[in-house]
Amino acid sequence: MFRIPLLVALALTVAFGIGIVSSVSALKATVGFGAIALGPWVAFPEAQTENTDPYAKAHRARAGKLLYGGAEGLQFTAAIDSTGEKLSSGCTYDIAGVTPPARFWTLYATTANDQPMKTGPELPAATNAWTVLRKPDSSFVIHVSPVAQPDNWLATRRVGAFKLVLTLLDTPTAGSSGLIDLTMPKIVKTGCPDA
Repeated sequence: MFRIPLLVALALTVAFGIGIVSSVSALKATVGFGAIALGPWVAFPEAQTENTDPYAKAHRARAGKLLYGGAEGLQFTAAIDSTGEKLSSGCTYDIAGVTPPARFWTLYATTANDQPMKTGPELPAATNAWTVLRKPDSSFVIHVSPVAQPDNWLATRRVGAFKLVLTLLDTPTAGSSGLIDLTMPKIVKTGCPDA
């Protein structure tokens, strides 16, 4: 007597469960339709245009992020280093090179869940184009580490995996179709004292 309702309830539970899990995993994807990868850096240049796909719209809506207009800027994220290994907050990395042309840029670290990493008021949690120390050829090296470093230092906390976010503001890059030819800074692991 209870067998048919039980089987129907089980079938509905499985169907809804699989549907919800697949939807959430699609929305958590950071690389997908419309994404470009330049080394370890990933961006969605069409995320703020009318040509964006529904998955990119849903991804941004779920994250609750305000998007830059096409001429305003472009945001790159990196969850891996230049060799393809996941970024670990127990390790030290050097971000070396130059950024694409931009009037201003910012760099900060987030947790694996895209929440800005809180390091404490006395530690450098972000850097930008105006505060970074440069070499004579305009290149720079930024040390990303949980331990104090000389020169340019971006402090992290030991929270496991993390991401780096590089935002280029007022840049011709955002409206450029030549994004693939851009040079982005490299992310090089220099040591893991906790490993």
